[in-house]
Amino acid sequence: MRQIVLDTETTGLSADNGDRIIEIGCVELLNRKLTGNNLHFYVNPERDSHEDAMKVHGISNEFLRDKPKFPAIADELKRYLSGAELIIHNAPFDISFLNKEFERIGQPPLTRWVGPVIDSLVMAKEMFPGKRNGLDALCDRLGVDNSGRKLHGALLDAELLADVYINMTRGQDALLIEPAEAQDASGETVVLDLSRFELPLLLANAQETELHATVLTELDKASKGKTVWRASQAA
Repeated sequence: MRQIVLDTETTGLSADNGDRIIEIGCVELLNRKLTGNNLHFYVNPERDSHEDAMKVHGISNEFLRDKPKFPAIADELKRYLSGAELIIHNAPFDISFLNKEFERIGQPPLTRWVGPVIDSLVMAKEMFPGKRNGLDALCDRLGVDNSGRKLHGALLDAELLADVYINMTRGQDALLIEPAEAQDASGETVVLDLSRFELPLLLANAQETELHATVLTELDKASKGKTVWRASQAA
């Protein structure tokens, strides 16, 4: 399955009010593996960025003056994205800007010629209710190194989001794994039978139980009483 992790930077917050895309970053995943077949554009938006937006992305108006305008990169972008499943953090924002850019050049919205769109922000909110779920917060929570992220940048953010997405969707059905293969010092393949290991059972102490109850209460408040365990208790 071909997936594209996509991010944009823009002149402001509203495509409908005339804000434009200034940067597009795309990272390709094939069967959940990074391929290195990435795509990156800086785009001349034909207008200046809002001051608040520049504080976020740090891309100056002068830097963008000689960059290609969107019509010049549209066909390459369309070929690259066509048919792929898209992974975007806060997808409605980026999709609205891309659709508006394609509308300006008389082309249909990208949702007509790409595969499904996965909103990783929606996923994160479902996995971590009541928590901060911005990209930096998710990197910290999932152990993704974001030390190079001083400002927002479309390609860097897409690369980080790819790692975050892989971590969020990495499933494991059991703590004990089927017998696995490894290599010894000579390079020979050996079989490791992990089923012979016994995991110790560690019960929570009184303090840990109290802290756990506090976390459950906070989650219940954040979901306005819609947590599953409260419904089960009521039943």
